[in-house]
Amino acid sequence: MTTGELSTPATEGQSLPDSLRETLAGHYYTDPAIFRAEQDNIFHKTWFCAVLAADLDKPGAFETVQIGRESVIVTRARDNSVRAYLNVCRHRGARLCTEEKGEVKRSFQCPYHAWTYGLDGKLIAAPNLGSMPDVDKVEYGLHTVHVREWLGYVWLSLAEEPPSFTETVIGDVTTRLGSPDAIVGYDVENLKLGRRISYDVTANWKQIVENFMECYHCATIHPELTEVLPEFADGLAAQYFVGHGAEFGEEIKGFTVDGSEGLTRIPGVAQEQDRRYYAITVRPSVFINLVPDHVVFHRMFPLTAERTLVVCDWLYLPEVVDSGADIDRSVELFHRVNVQDFDACERCQLAMDSRSYEKGGVLVPSEHHIGEFHDWVRDRVG
Repeated sequence: MTTGELSTPATEGQSLPDSLRETLAGHYYTDPAIFRAEQDNIFHKTWFCAVLAADLDKPGAFETVQIGRESVIVTRARDNSVRAYLNVCRHRGARLCTEEKGEVKRSFQCPYHAWTYGLDGKLIAAPNLGSMPDVDKVEYGLHTVHVREWLGYVWLSLAEEPPSFTETVIGDVTTRLGSPDAIVGYDVENLKLGRRISYDVTANWKQIVENFMECYHCATIHPELTEVLPEFADGLAAQYFVGHGAEFGEEIKGFTVDGSEGLTRIPGVAQEQDRRYYAITVRPSVFINLVPDHVVFHRMFPLTAERTLVVCDWLYLPEVVDSGADIDRSVELFHRVNVQDFDACERCQLAMDSRSYEKGGVLVPSEHHIGEFHDWVRDRVG
């Protein structure tokens, strides 16, 4: 080694002490080619949680979402069903909708050549279309995207043949909680949006997933959370154990920023789930947080290799929201957790191109389960 040259300790592929496991190498978090492979083999092939169904409150209401390289229109049709289409005009490829959300009366019209599509995706009008009787209006309709509604959200799959929703999405919930029925009592699909906060995070989406899966950092950066959930100060996340919910502290009355009384408990929450917090990762892009009086639901939208939009919803019983109850202390707890976590992710992202992290880092025992997520990524992108 030349004098002054930086030595680079190997990690990936090297024999490690039994206490440590390797992480992904740094370029997995920065390389545009790897991000493109993730778009092709993860975001375009799995189920992706896109929209809160209640936000599509009438026929013609729509939202546009970015899934991998595709912009998708999600709308409610005249029969009240939810439909999704690639946001591309079939004529010359112009983007149909540039707005994030809105409402149309009966159709989507391309602003370039006025090709017009019904809420069912069918081509219904275009200049001089009557003189082209050989143009099939269904065949030249918008490309459809597979739709599934679950937990009150609209899930999309861009795959020609989507994977089993039961085996993947519901399977992740089952793996975490021990049973698919354990989430039923929270009645998530009938809760109502109380607050929504969006976070533009300058970090790779995997940084955010890894952070959510472990609590080795909790005692360091989450003083409010560890006050409410004292066991998190020991460094073991709730996700480390199948079916485990972190118990509230003895003096804690509710899942609030100051531990004060929460809001009306969700009636279906079982006695053994009371005063406990459950965290679930649904790969690739959803976090579900369950507490007795509300649910915190994160949706991630990876935009580039180093930028991720996270949309966080706080959901409560409809009567709580409709009554105008003060939910600020309830929201503030996880909002602080989000800000603290995303700051940590951005801090890590800064080093991913460093020679020091070229071969990656290490996972301590309380983080070993993150290795399963890394294997899941490697299996799909190489």
